[in-house]
Amino acid sequence: MVNVVTEIIINSPLENVAQYAANPDHAPDWYVNIKSAEWQTEKTLQTGSKIAFIAEFLGRRLEYIYEIADYIPGQKLVMKTADGPFPMETTYTWESINGNQTRMTLRNKGVPSGFSKIFVPFMSLMMKKANKKDLIKIKKILEKQKA
Repeated sequence: MVNVVTEIIINSPLENVAQYAANPDHAPDWYVNIKSAEWQTEKTLQTGSKIAFIAEFLGRRLEYIYEIADYIPGQKLVMKTADGPFPMETTYTWESINGNQTRMTLRNKGVPSGFSKIFVPFMSLMMKKANKKDLIKIKKILEKQKA
Protein backbone atom coordinates (compact mmCIF):
# COMPACT_ATOMS: atom_id res chain seq x y z
CA MET A 1 0.00 0.00 0.00
CA VAL A 2 1.11 3.54 -0.74
CA ASN A 3 0.45 5.99 2.11
CA VAL A 4 2.30 9.29 1.77
CA VAL A 5 1.70 12.21 4.15
CA THR A 6 3.33 15.63 3.76
CA GLU A 7 2.58 18.93 5.42
CA ILE A 8 3.68 22.54 5.36
CA ILE A 9 3.07 25.77 7.27
CA ILE A 10 1.73 28.52 4.98
CA ASN A 11 1.86 32.13 6.12
CA SER A 12 -1.69 32.86 5.04
CA PRO A 13 -5.08 32.63 6.82
CA LEU A 14 -6.85 29.27 6.77
CA GLU A 15 -9.73 30.59 4.64
CA ASN A 16 -7.36 31.70 1.86
CA VAL A 17 -5.38 28.45 1.87
CA ALA A 18 -8.43 26.19 1.97
CA GLN A 19 -10.35 28.07 -0.75
CA TYR A 20 -7.37 28.12 -3.09
CA ALA A 21 -6.27 24.51 -2.52
CA ALA A 22 -9.78 23.08 -2.73
CA ASN A 23 -10.45 24.69 -6.11
CA PRO A 24 -9.57 22.12 -8.82
CA ASP A 25 -9.08 24.96 -11.33
CA HIS A 26 -5.92 25.91 -9.39
CA ALA A 27 -4.45 22.37 -9.34
CA PRO A 28 -2.32 22.82 -12.51
CA ASP A 29 -0.83 25.99 -10.98
CA TRP A 30 0.54 24.34 -7.84
CA TYR A 31 0.80 20.63 -8.61
CA VAL A 32 4.05 20.03 -10.45
CA ASN A 33 2.72 16.93 -12.25
CA ILE A 34 -0.85 18.01 -13.07
CA LYS A 35 -1.18 19.43 -16.56
CA SER A 36 -4.95 20.03 -16.64
CA ALA A 37 -8.15 19.76 -14.60
CA GLU A 38 -11.56 19.62 -16.26
CA TRP A 39 -14.87 19.58 -14.42
CA GLN A 40 -17.10 16.62 -15.32
CA THR A 41 -19.98 17.89 -13.19
CA GLU A 42 -21.37 21.31 -12.30
CA LYS A 43 -18.65 23.71 -11.11
CA THR A 44 -19.63 23.64 -7.46
CA LEU A 45 -17.31 21.67 -5.22
CA GLN A 46 -19.41 19.23 -3.22
CA THR A 47 -19.61 15.55 -2.42
CA GLY A 48 -20.09 13.72 -5.71
CA SER A 49 -18.37 16.35 -7.91
CA LYS A 50 -16.08 14.83 -10.54
CA ILE A 51 -12.97 16.34 -12.06
CA ALA A 52 -10.83 14.82 -14.84
CA PHE A 53 -7.09 15.32 -14.45
CA ILE A 54 -4.22 14.80 -16.83
CA ALA A 55 -0.87 14.37 -15.12
CA GLU A 56 2.64 13.17 -15.79
CA PHE A 57 4.30 10.97 -13.20
CA LEU A 58 7.46 8.92 -13.56
CA GLY A 59 7.56 9.77 -17.24
CA ARG A 60 4.05 8.49 -17.93
CA ARG A 61 0.92 10.36 -18.90
CA LEU A 62 -1.90 9.58 -16.48
CA GLU A 63 -5.55 10.36 -17.05
CA TYR A 64 -7.93 9.86 -14.19
CA ILE A 65 -11.16 11.14 -12.69
CA TYR A 66 -11.37 12.13 -9.06
CA GLU A 67 -14.71 12.11 -7.28
CA ILE A 68 -15.18 14.26 -4.19
CA ALA A 69 -15.88 11.79 -1.38
CA ASP A 70 -16.00 14.27 1.49
CA TYR A 71 -15.79 18.04 1.67
CA ILE A 72 -15.94 20.18 4.79
CA PRO A 73 -15.02 23.73 3.69
CA GLY A 74 -12.03 25.06 5.59
CA GLN A 75 -11.30 21.69 7.21
CA LYS A 76 -11.01 18.74 4.86
CA LEU A 77 -11.29 17.60 1.24
CA VAL A 78 -11.20 13.90 0.28
CA MET A 79 -11.02 12.84 -3.37
CA LYS A 80 -11.00 9.28 -4.72
CA THR A 81 -10.26 8.08 -8.20
CA ALA A 82 -13.50 7.17 -9.93
CA ASP A 83 -11.58 6.14 -13.04
CA GLY A 84 -7.89 5.77 -13.72
CA PRO A 85 -4.86 3.49 -13.76
CA PHE A 86 -4.12 3.53 -10.03
CA PRO A 87 -6.79 3.51 -7.29
CA MET A 88 -5.93 6.53 -5.15
CA GLU A 89 -7.38 8.66 -2.38
CA THR A 90 -6.09 12.19 -1.82
CA THR A 91 -6.92 14.12 1.35
CA TYR A 92 -6.21 17.75 2.16
CA THR A 93 -6.66 19.06 5.68
CA TRP A 94 -6.18 22.59 6.94
CA GLU A 95 -5.57 23.74 10.49
CA SER A 96 -5.23 27.32 11.64
CA ILE A 97 -2.12 27.86 13.72
CA ASN A 98 -2.94 31.50 14.35
CA GLY A 99 -4.82 34.08 12.36
CA ASN A 100 -2.12 34.27 9.69
CA GLN A 101 -0.68 30.75 9.50
CA THR A 102 -2.19 27.50 8.27
CA ARG A 103 -0.91 23.94 8.45
CA MET A 104 -1.84 22.15 5.23
CA THR A 105 -1.53 18.38 5.12
CA LEU A 106 -1.59 16.40 1.88
CA ARG A 107 -2.12 12.63 2.05
CA ASN A 108 -2.13 10.18 -0.84
CA LYS A 109 -2.97 6.55 -0.26
CA GLY A 110 -3.84 3.69 -2.51
CA VAL A 111 -3.34 0.05 -3.31
CA PRO A 112 -1.53 -0.58 -6.57
CA SER A 113 -2.65 -3.53 -8.63
CA GLY A 114 -0.97 -5.73 -11.19
CA PHE A 115 2.54 -4.92 -12.33
CA SER A 116 2.72 -1.61 -10.43
CA LYS A 117 2.81 -3.48 -7.07
CA ILE A 118 6.55 -4.07 -7.38
CA PHE A 119 7.18 -0.32 -7.58
CA VAL A 120 5.45 0.59 -4.30
CA PRO A 121 8.62 1.54 -2.31
CA PHE A 122 9.99 3.61 -5.21
CA MET A 123 6.57 5.11 -5.94
CA SER A 124 6.12 6.18 -2.30
CA LEU A 125 9.48 7.99 -2.31
CA MET A 126 8.74 9.71 -5.63
CA MET A 127 5.25 10.74 -4.48
CA LYS A 128 6.62 12.18 -1.23
CA LYS A 129 9.21 14.16 -3.18
CA ALA A 130 6.56 15.44 -5.64
CA ASN A 131 4.14 16.30 -2.81
CA LYS A 132 6.81 18.33 -1.01
CA LYS A 133 7.42 20.30 -4.22
CA ASP A 134 3.66 20.83 -4.60
CA LEU A 135 3.27 22.15 -1.07
CA ILE A 136 6.29 24.44 -1.45
CA LYS A 137 4.76 25.78 -4.66
CA ILE A 138 1.32 26.45 -3.13
CA LYS A 139 3.05 28.12 -0.16
CA LYS A 140 4.93 30.47 -2.52
CA ILE A 141 1.79 31.28 -4.50
CA LEU A 142 -0.33 32.05 -1.42
CA GLU A 143 2.35 33.98 0.43
CA LYS A 144 3.04 36.08 -2.68
CA GLN A 145 -0.71 36.92 -2.96
CA LYS A 146 -0.56 38.24 0.59
CA ALA A 147 2.44 40.48 -0.02
